[in-house]
Amino acid sequence: MVVAVAVAVLASASAGLALWRFVATLPPLDLTQAEARSTVVLDRDGQLLRPFATQDGRWRLPLTAAQVDPRMRAMLMAYEDQRFLQHPGIDPAASVRAAWQWLSHRRIVSGASTLSMQVARLVEPRPERSLTAKLRQMVRAVQLERRLGKAGLLDLYLALAPYGGPVEGLRAASLAYFGREPARLSFAESALLVGLPQAPEARRPDRFPQRARAARDRVLDIVAARGVITVAEAQSAKAEPVPTARRPFPMVAAHAAEAVVAGDPAARVIRLAIDGRLQASLEQLAAERAAAMGPGISAAILALDNRTGAVIAQVGSPGYLDTTRSGAIDMTGAIRSPGSALKPFIYALAFETGLAHPETQLDDRPVRFAGYAPENFDLGFQGSVTARRALQLSLNVPAVDLLEAVGPARFIARLRSAGARIDLPRDTAPGLPVALGGLGITLTDLARLFSGLSRQGLVPNLVRRLDGPAQVSLAEGRITEPVAAWYVADTLRGAPPPENALPNRIAYKTGTSYGYRDALAVGFDRRVTIAVWVGRPDGNAVPGLVGRVVAAPILFDAFARYGGEPEAVAKPPEALVTTTAGLPPPLRHIRRDIPKTLSAALGGALKIAYPPDGARIDLGLAESGPSTSLALKALGGVPPLTWMVDGLPVAGSARRQSEWRPEGAGFARISVMDASGASDSVLVRIE
Repeated sequence: MVVAVAVAVLASASAGLALWRFVATLPPLDLTQAEARSTVVLDRDGQLLRPFATQDGRWRLPLTAAQVDPRMRAMLMAYEDQRFLQHPGIDPAASVRAAWQWLSHRRIVSGASTLSMQVARLVEPRPERSLTAKLRQMVRAVQLERRLGKAGLLDLYLALAPYGGPVEGLRAASLAYFGREPARLSFAESALLVGLPQAPEARRPDRFPQRARAARDRVLDIVAARGVITVAEAQSAKAEPVPTARRPFPMVAAHAAEAVVAGDPAARVIRLAIDGRLQASLEQLAAERAAAMGPGISAAILALDNRTGAVIAQVGSPGYLDTTRSGAIDMTGAIRSPGSALKPFIYALAFETGLAHPETQLDDRPVRFAGYAPENFDLGFQGSVTARRALQLSLNVPAVDLLEAVGPARFIARLRSAGARIDLPRDTAPGLPVALGGLGITLTDLARLFSGLSRQGLVPNLVRRLDGPAQVSLAEGRITEPVAAWYVADTLRGAPPPENALPNRIAYKTGTSYGYRDALAVGFDRRVTIAVWVGRPDGNAVPGLVGRVVAAPILFDAFARYGGEPEAVAKPPEALVTTTAGLPPPLRHIRRDIPKTLSAALGGALKIAYPPDGARIDLGLAESGPSTSLALKALGGVPPLTWMVDGLPVAGSARRQSEWRPEGAGFARISVMDASGASDSVLVRIE
């Protein structure tokens, strides 16, 4: 007996020493490759927009056990490893049972592999099947348990388990075979995903559906026998069909996702500001409308949250994979001609400088501007119309007339200072044709400019991501002053809507580029700005491609899909709401009978002598006493003069020298206009 005990002790010691030496020969446990995951792009609510394969072409999406249906986890442990929560990585009872069966039957009857050992095999895949390989798995299983714990080890299994082809991990498999996340799976779906990793290629549902069904049903029988589900639930689950094809992975907001991944390749989880529900709806809208318009036609839609500047939808094309429409090109970032879509900003500049008011009468008659003779789209003329009506009808002559008055170079400079990229024809200076689309701009910049009209003239910085590197804080560009912004917004809200649409819902403007190459429509309310482009990515003409006919209906449908009741932009208290007759005489009409060069001939060019542009003027507003009036002085021009501050006339001011008493501190736009319609303006800060 003593000898037997001594032999047993010696054998145990020898086995322990051999095991220690074996463990010492193993390299350190390396989880670098095992922890590699696909990059996933999520929407603002954390829903998957688009996953990307790993560098070696596998689909291995981030997932934790907490994100998996609890019933599926219970079925997995009941089927694969009943004592997973109790053993240290190796199940002694299962090992003894497997060894006894092997000795008794001279063949392998059942295995002793635990979930921990399966993870070890996935972390360090080895093709050979030997006692040494099995021993290595057992050692690695214990090491994994000590390093990761039960929760971490289960997470690793759910991320690495093979499901056929390049699909690895439960999340990728759930999306590939069922088209949804694994947060809530049916018993049949859970059973299939439990059974596939044992023989992923032989049981692939898309290739061997009968084998997949047999494996699923066997799992259902076992988990029912072990009390995880009832026999009735197992029978009901067996009646469900098995998927016979792999589904494509989600590809929502494909262009936005691709751009952000290219800009931050190290990130594995990226969260965009995009609203996934709205994005999917607008993608469907773009695809339907482009298909109805014929081959080769593309469409793009961009939606901005006016409050935050967040890009809540970015549809770059009707379909990323649609090569017939050049779907891989993101048309929200392409430089295109805006047609008449920039006219509102000409009017805004005229309103801001005191040159005009929405009720100012403009002439819409045949006229030639130094060899340039603009015509309206319908080749007709309206005669004398208010600026409001001229903008609502998108008349060309009044817009060009106003642009001549404010200056094309000044207009382009204002667009650029607001942050828009403006492309002009090579080696040309800004000219009057820019009023009708003689320049290039992206749909994204166009949307930003219109969003500024809902934000008192401040153009927002775009917010594309809600995570990752901190957003660079830039000074918001200003496209116009608050009163002028509201004048334009209020005017555009009254623009005639497209056919079958309700009026006075949103402020919007359309544009059609020369030669029918681009059709645009941009609309906004207090909440959101949506911009639409339709055309061919190659720039070829499309007969009948008119913004009001093609793009405007898409715009109004996009607003309907955004939902909610449109909200008008708030009216500033300084805005002057009146009729043409109620305006100061110089503002009632843009006069052609007195040439604007007459002011230079009679009294010199009209110019504000005081205060100078950009000045900071201390009037003692910080003190408790009454504020001091600000002196106003102009040189040149044809009297009488009209002084205006922030779009409102200064009472009793018809001379070159006047005064104005501010009500509070802040920036003020001071303008002066003479009898010929010439004007000048400055921006000062009152303190």
